[in-house]
Amino acid sequence: MVSRRLPFDYDQCSMNSIICTYGRRTLVLMTLTPLGSAFDLDSSTLRVVAAIAEYGSITRAAAVLGLSQPAVSQHLKKVESRIGMPLVTRAGRGIRLTDAGAVVARHATTVLAGLESTAGELADLAGLRAGRVRLAAFPSASSTIVPRLLKSMAAEHAGVRFTYLEAEPPEAITAVRDGVSDLAIAFHYPADRKDPFAASADGLEVHELVRDEVLVLVPDGHPVLSATSSLPTDAATAAPIALSALRHENWIAGCPRCRSHLLDSCATSGFAPSIGFETDNFVAVMSMVAAGLGVALVPALAIAASPVPAGVTARPTAAGDHRWIVAVTRPGAAGIPAVGEALRMLRRDAIGHP
Repeated sequence: MVSRRLPFDYDQCSMNSIICTYGRRTLVLMTLTPLGSAFDLDSSTLRVVAAIAEYGSITRAAAVLGLSQPAVSQHLKKVESRIGMPLVTRAGRGIRLTDAGAVVARHATTVLAGLESTAGELADLAGLRAGRVRLAAFPSASSTIVPRLLKSMAAEHAGVRFTYLEAEPPEAITAVRDGVSDLAIAFHYPADRKDPFAASADGLEVHELVRDEVLVLVPDGHPVLSATSSLPTDAATAAPIALSALRHENWIAGCPRCRSHLLDSCATSGFAPSIGFETDNFVAVMSMVAAGLGVALVPALAIAASPVPAGVTARPTAAGDHRWIVAVTRPGAAGIPAVGEALRMLRRDAIGHP
């Protein structure tokens, strides 16, 4: 016998049918009837059938489940009507499971155990006995805000796990947007005319944590300090410095965002700073100021992480310069129990403020 390929073109044109085309003719080869809702069994049905299998009667099954006998019988009738098969049948004065009922009972134990396990794990998440938070934050937060958060969470919710990525705000916010991190601790300078934060966080949720004052650092004995030299020590320490008084100084710039802020702040004060050195290491910045190599603007958080060394005076700016430290999440992420609790603790503990 010689076989030859017929000019049939097969095409699955829908989820429910397979057709073939022969010339101009279209033939339906097969109609598929998927298992629809008729065989979708809810957990209540599984529990009822499993109880009947274990206790041998509807009455005892109902009592164990805390239901009335008529309620269980009515439930069985509805399920049997939907699937088109009986689950139980009379056997003398009692009942027994049919083949269909035995199938349901055989699988019920495994399915119900899985549901119980799922419910338990969800309860652990909701009760913060489990969960994970993928955290990202900028460097000076690594030695201040982040340890406080991890300590508080470990003390109150030991089952919640953390992973940590150190990154400056642009990269940390990108990590949240890309789903790499759940929560980013970032900062922005609201007074800057070209603050890129709003654009980078567009479409994400921003949670304000705390205002972080920006301080100006000058070497001890700098002429700008002489105006307050006759005041009491505590008042002199708090006396602000106008940036315009430092227009002729050499400046030490920090990270790209801090450098941008320095340029903007000086422009607002009517001058362009002469930047002699640049480093994103705040310890190096303070050491350079102590060595008399220039003056600098440094956030208070950086000083909290690395105290001002001898030979350096820190003062607030006359303009009340500051930045905001914020937490950034994807929309709705605060509804995840572990992430929401981390946010709550950040608001409570950030930089020691309530």
